[in-house]
Amino acid sequence: MPTRICVLNGPNLNLLGVREPHIYGTTTLAAIEKSCRELAAALGVRLAFRQTNHEGTLVEWVHAARDEADAIVINPAGCTFHSVSLVDALRAFEGPVIELHISNIHARDELHRHSIVSPAAKAVICGLGAYGYVVALQCAVRLLDALPASLPAAMRKGPR
Repeated sequence: MPTRICVLNGPNLNLLGVREPHIYGTTTLAAIEKSCRELAAALGVRLAFRQTNHEGTLVEWVHAARDEADAIVINPAGCTFHSVSLVDALRAFEGPVIELHISNIHARDELHRHSIVSPAAKAVICGLGAYGYVVALQCAVRLLDALPASLPAAMRKGPR
């Protein structure tokens, strides 16, 4: 069975490309999904890619991922700063969780600086723009030790 990765996107990410492009850039979520699907195909990974503006839906998708995914990449967006329900759901997921942010939240205003999701994540990627999704997907597959053997050792294993 191929490795299964679930990429979850929270509130307002459907507006990528038009909402605050000075912070989030001009790349759309559709373009990000296309890039992730291309990378997933190259890595031999089955990918689910979802977005919702509803916190409860995001929590339900994390619950479903317990049976449907080996790892989660999540851009919790606005839920990053307040959703205890999301944190609790992520803690119940047994595989690696990669928290992802397009902007560097640590360099943002006080309202957007402190993630309550981070303690439930194996890794946090932020500030790489839309390319962060590519890095997060590769990281998730690496954490599952499922990168293809055809890749250079530097990509599969990193420094030793």
